[in-house]
Amino acid sequence: MHFVDAKGILSAKNGMNIYRGCTHGCIYCDSRSSCYQMKHPFEDIEVKRNAPELLEIALRRKRSKCMIGTGAMCDPYMHCEKELGLTGQCLKIISRYGFGLAIQTKSDMILRDLDLLKCIHEESKCVVQMTLTTYNESLCKILEPNVCTTKRRYEVLKIMQKHTIPTVVWFSPVLPFINDTEENLRGILNYCFDAGVKGILCFGIGTTMRDGDREYFYAALDRHFPGLKQKYIKRYGYAYECFSDRSGELMKLFHSECEAHGVMHDVEQIFRYMHEYEQKDGQLCLF
Repeated sequence: MHFVDAKGILSAKNGMNIYRGCTHGCIYCDSRSSCYQMKHPFEDIEVKRNAPELLEIALRRKRSKCMIGTGAMCDPYMHCEKELGLTGQCLKIISRYGFGLAIQTKSDMILRDLDLLKCIHEESKCVVQMTLTTYNESLCKILEPNVCTTKRRYEVLKIMQKHTIPTVVWFSPVLPFINDTEENLRGILNYCFDAGVKGILCFGIGTTMRDGDREYFYAALDRHFPGLKQKYIKRYGYAYECFSDRSGELMKLFHSECEAHGVMHDVEQIFRYMHEYEQKDGQLCLF
C-alpha cells in the first residue's frame, strides 16, 4: 500500500472512498476497469491518510445533515483497515456530527465497529449493505477468495438484525454459466429473508465487463473453469452487459419472492431509502 494526501473526501453526492484498490481478489470486480484511471496496481492500495481530517472539515461546513455513503467503489474494510483504522475514525466523526451512514462491504470486519453503527443509527440512520452473490461456499471461495464467505456475511446480517440496524443486500453480479441458477438465487434469498433485510438490489442476472476487468476475469476463468472463457467470448464478445440466458425467468422469481416476503426489490426505491436522512431525538453517543 502507499499513502497520499487527498484534496477532498466527499463527492457531490456525499460518497467517500478512503482507499483505492482492493485486496479481496473477487474475480469479477468492475473497479479494476481501465476507465477509472487507476495509476497503480490494483492490489497496491492507495490510502488517503488525511481522510478523517478532510471529512471533519466537510461535515462541519455542511448546512444540513445528510447520509454519508462509502464502499461503492472500494471496500472500506479491506485488509489494511485492520492496521490503519481509517474507516473507524471516519465513522466516529460521522457519529459525532450527527450524520447518517450507508456503508457497503463484503467483510465481517465491520463488526469491529458495531457500537459505532448502533450509535449512528440511534442518532439518525445507519444502513449496512452486504454483497451476497454465491450461496455455495466452495464456489464463493473461488469467486471471492480473500474475504469471508457468504455464510459468514449472512451471520453479520443476523447480528445487524439483532441490533435493529437496517440492511440491504447487493445480489450482484451473478456470473453466467457459473452461479446463474435457481438454487443459487433461492439460497441467497433465504439468507436475506431470514436476516430480515430491508431490500435486495439486483440489476439483472448477469455481470459487466470492461477493459481491465475483462482480462483479469478471463485469466481467473482459465485457472478455475477451463474452457469457459471461450464460451464467454462466443456468447458475449466485447459486450459491456453480459446477461444470463436465464435472466428473465430468474428475475421473475426474484421479484415475486421479494414481494411475497415484503422486501424492497425496486432499485430506485432502495436507493431513495438509503439516501433519505432521518433525524432522531435520541441522546448523542460519545466516543
